[in-house]
Amino acid sequence: MIVWNLLRVCLHLCIGLWTCALVFPFTDDAGRAWRIKHWSVKLLAICGIEVEVVHSVAGPLAPRALIVANHISWLDIFVINTLHPCRFVAKSDIRNWPLIGWLCDKSGTIFIARGKLRDVRRIYEGLVHSLQVGEHVAFFPEGTTSLQGTVLPFHSNLFEAAVEAQVPVQPFALRYVDAGGGFPKAIEFVGDMTFVESMVAILKAGRIRAELIRLPLIETAGCHRRELGEAAREAISSVLSQ
Repeated sequence: MIVWNLLRVCLHLCIGLWTCALVFPFTDDAGRAWRIKHWSVKLLAICGIEVEVVHSVAGPLAPRALIVANHISWLDIFVINTLHPCRFVAKSDIRNWPLIGWLCDKSGTIFIARGKLRDVRRIYEGLVHSLQVGEHVAFFPEGTTSLQGTVLPFHSNLFEAAVEAQVPVQPFALRYVDAGGGFPKAIEFVGDMTFVESMVAILKAGRIRAELIRLPLIETAGCHRRELGEAAREAISSVLSQ
């Protein structure tokens, strides 16, 4: 069964590569977003992940917002994409991952080299422009993955893009739950674990529910980026601690 599902994942990745190479150049933004969303839904289904979106506030997703969430696994990107495809900010080493890195690149992921101030400035200016023209941009302020039930301190630099673009911050709390209501260790992508090792562990884990909890918007007018980072982390931590 594991071998069969691995083959299904590989086939689905190939479909994604084909779509990015041959379809994306000839479709509009709405068409690309639709394909990214449904491709993500299918990938998660193959991996045994069922997504449940929980809205703690009424109404649709804000038309312009900087989306932030806690970070547990490489799956997080695709979980969020099932709700609304976003341009993600990710570590530059993800670009070198086999297949997934190329897919992320072609689907609009913004790669950033940590610690390079010039690169951070270039990325920042691009984020402001993307937010101003109405794109949903998302990043994980922890800067790395963490164990379920914990939220690392947030890096606040990129929150400045929301202030300059005059858009709110939209925080999401994300957790994965197994059939018994516990946190499945197979989901956690930490330490020296490779992408292949993570994929095999997930396929062996059985059915898992990904809970994506939309929290109230945080307005940015008159706020400092550190205040926004602290407010977003507090909102996410308070939900995950329940």
